[in-house]
Amino acid sequence: MALRDKLINERVALRNEAAGIVAAGETANGLSADQEARLDVIHAEIERVDASLARIKRQDDLQREAPAVQRVETGVTAVRDRIEDDPMRGFNGVAEFALAVRSASRPGGQVDERLHYMGAPTNFHRETGSDEGYMVPPQMSERIWEVAFEEDSLLAEVDNEPTSRNAVDKIRDDSTPWGASGVKAYWRAEGAQMNASKLETEKDLVRLGELYAFVLATEELREDAPRLEDRLTRKSGQAIRWKSNQAIFEGDGVGKPLGWMKSAALVTQAKESAQAAATIVAGNVAKMYSRVIDPARAIWFVNQDAFPQLMTMTLGNQPIWTSPQSGLVNAPGGLLLGRPVRFAEHCETLGTAGDIQLVSPLGYYAVTKRNNPTFAASMHLFFDYNMEAYRWTFRLGGQPHLSAPISPAKGSTTRSHFVTLAVRN
Repeated sequence: MALRDKLINERVALRNEAAGIVAAGETANGLSADQEARLDVIHAEIERVDASLARIKRQDDLQREAPAVQRVETGVTAVRDRIEDDPMRGFNGVAEFALAVRSASRPGGQVDERLHYMGAPTNFHRETGSDEGYMVPPQMSERIWEVAFEEDSLLAEVDNEPTSRNAVDKIRDDSTPWGASGVKAYWRAEGAQMNASKLETEKDLVRLGELYAFVLATEELREDAPRLEDRLTRKSGQAIRWKSNQAIFEGDGVGKPLGWMKSAALVTQAKESAQAAATIVAGNVAKMYSRVIDPARAIWFVNQDAFPQLMTMTLGNQPIWTSPQSGLVNAPGGLLLGRPVRFAEHCETLGTAGDIQLVSPLGYYAVTKRNNPTFAASMHLFFDYNMEAYRWTFRLGGQPHLSAPISPAKGSTTRSHFVTLAVRN
């Protein structure tokens, strides 16, 4: 038992004993001489224990303030520095870290002591002696993670879960309460036997593809810390966000997620009879809305080329596109049939299938690797070009929850979480 715990337990026992003596004295309308003497001893012992606890606390405070503490374990001396508790590991930013890596990578260059602490955690930068270079402190990775998950990131809206593996088994159930298979409910007559039903599930293997941003920095850029910081964090995060969004929209599923536009779950609404080329009309929008699952949570994704078609759209005398109450400044896409409109460069140009899409994001399943993204820096790869290499890697997999559109209980038009409009040419 640790000394601190032993002292605390001793103090509790002394206090309880003193309380018992006082209670007995109250019952007897007074303390005996022996009881008074014992209380004096107990109070002295409590003062002794308190003094010992105070000394231990002062020693703990000194240890926390010390820059390093040595400890001996089974004959091996190890050093732990407080810098390990700093998520930036003593660096002021990515640029400062990158400059330290550059110096350490040069023949005869000075190695910053922050780059190799004994006992550092495995996700901390470390000198590997190879082209892999140095892993960065945790907070630097968190910054680019925040950029990758900014407002227009689909990963923040779809059904996204983390994993520690590079592939996961996903259980899929496409059945409906009114279909021929799956879980069913029945009415039962008195005394009649119950009808059994069961889940109709299939297992899908979702593989996580590796997405990366590989950035080269010249000598001039490395010496310009603000520009280097911007390129390594904000621009790399934007690039990862763009590419992951693109895969969720239209990935082919080969080494990357299967996007809803390439999946068998997509519903394509036919154009109106005699509809002019490169147009979107109110009938298109109304029919798309009628075919999406969970329309109360759906989002319109449109190419900006298609936006002028929406702004003047009406059903009878009623406009079906409206700007938010705050105006176009805060939400330029506005609302279409009460659902938000977002501009997306991943949508096709006007008149092409995919120029306007109605999507219920939770109908898409995404899985990301825990502790993503990871970052490494090295000067070895391009030493003869006087350039340094920076690499972000990010693992992502995904596919729609449904394997195909579902048929309604009554009616012939199928429905899905993902609806687009057919070509108009």
